[in-house]
Amino acid sequence: MGLTVLDVEVGNVATPDVTETIEFLIDSGAVYSVVPAPILERLGIQPLTQQQFRLADGSKITRRKGGALFKYGDAIGVADVIFGEEGDHALLGAMTLEGLGLGLDPLRRELLPLPMILAALRR
Repeated sequence: MGLTVLDVEVGNVATPDVTETIEFLIDSGAVYSVVPAPILERLGIQPLTQQQFRLADGSKITRRKGGALFKYGDAIGVADVIFGEEGDHALLGAMTLEGLGLGLDPLRRELLPLPMILAALRR
């Protein structure tokens, strides 16, 4: 199966008109998105906490985590973001895809709108 790579805008929720376009590898198996820390810092996005991750070889790493605005076409959403360090790849993860209301079609390697369901009483 091939890889899906897309250009997606990233910004600060406080200044949504200021964004940077990043080429992301779409990884619907990853929970969080990873953006290089210098880009997040340039956008004024601050880390809120740290998160520990286990790598494929079993070792553990810690990365800073904050929140960012993501834009793809007409889709806009907010999601947690990992401050990528040297050697980390820019990834667009499942939480960001869901925040954008999009899902990955793995056969066509394209993003499609997710059916949005709201548990509410009909009035």
